[in-house]
Parts: sequence; C-alpha cells; structure tokens
Amino acid sequence: MSSKKVIVGVVAGVVAGVATGALLGLLFAPKRGSETRAKIKTLGNEYANVVKDKFNEFLDGIIEKFEKGKDEVSELTQKVETKIEDEFNGVPGQFS
Repeated sequence: MSSKKVIVGVVAGVVAGVATGALLGLLFAPKRGSETRAKIKTLGNEYANVVKDKFNEFLDGIIEKFEKGKDEVSELTQKVETKIEDEFNGVPGQFS
C-alpha cells in the first residue's frame, strides 16, 4: 500500500473518531434534548463542510494531474510526429 493511501486512511480514521467522540459526548451530556439536537446539527454542518472542502481539494488535485498528463501526452505526440516527418522527409511519394 502506498504511503499516500496510508496517510489518507489515518486522517479519515482520525476525523471519523473525532466526529464519533463528539457525537457520543453530546448524546450523553446532561442537557435538554433541544440543546443537544442543536449542537448535533451544528457539528454535523461543520463536519459536512470539512468533508466537502477535503473532497474539493482532492478533485482539484485529480484535475491538475489530469491536465498535466494531457499536456505531456500532447507534447509527446508532437515529438513523435516531428520524428516521423524527419525520418521520412525526402522519401519519394510519402509526405508531401
């Protein structure tokens, strides 16, 4: 397993653990139900925003890598075309 996958797994585990701990702490706290529900809703929204931000960062990274790969393929294609044209330049009946 690559080190990036391990790091992502550890971070995901820590985030899930923190969220679970916070939720359990709120559920067992001696407060009124309406207060507890309000806190759960607030924490849920905060957690959703964190997950959304991390997902967007992940997508941005994927898009960036895709664009870089696309540029590299375009450059390689151009080099191959140039090499082929150079190799066959001057061969009668071939490239005009």
